[in-house]
Amino acid sequence: QVQLVESGGGSVQAGGSLRLSCAASGRTFKNYVMGWFRQAPGKERVFVASISWSGDSTWVNSVKGRFTISRDNAKNTVYLQMNSLNPEDTAVYYCAAWYGNPSSAYWGQGTQVTVSS
Repeated sequence: QVQLVESGGGSVQAGGSLRLSCAASGRTFKNYVMGWFRQAPGKERVFVASISWSGDSTWVNSVKGRFTISRDNAKNTVYLQMNSLNPEDTAVYYCAAWYGNPSSAYWGQGTQVTVSS
């Protein structure tokens, strides 16, 4: 049974930092892309950042320079270091892992990030 378990969410003031972790288990994730999406209240889930097995990363412009994605392949774990947080970053953050098409991704249960001004 494949599981992705996020941790590290919480509440922080604007300008603060949080580090999210996502541990995957239940199968090999070699050559899988791992990434983070977020869903703000009343909005659709959107892409934040992703990283390939080899370490190539991509991210949405709104987080560039503030968020860093990394992964530990030996631990099947992906991280999202979030700095200079602002209230617009408030959302439920979801971890995902996919091979090829993101529409076939495995998903975590989500972790809440709340940024107050």
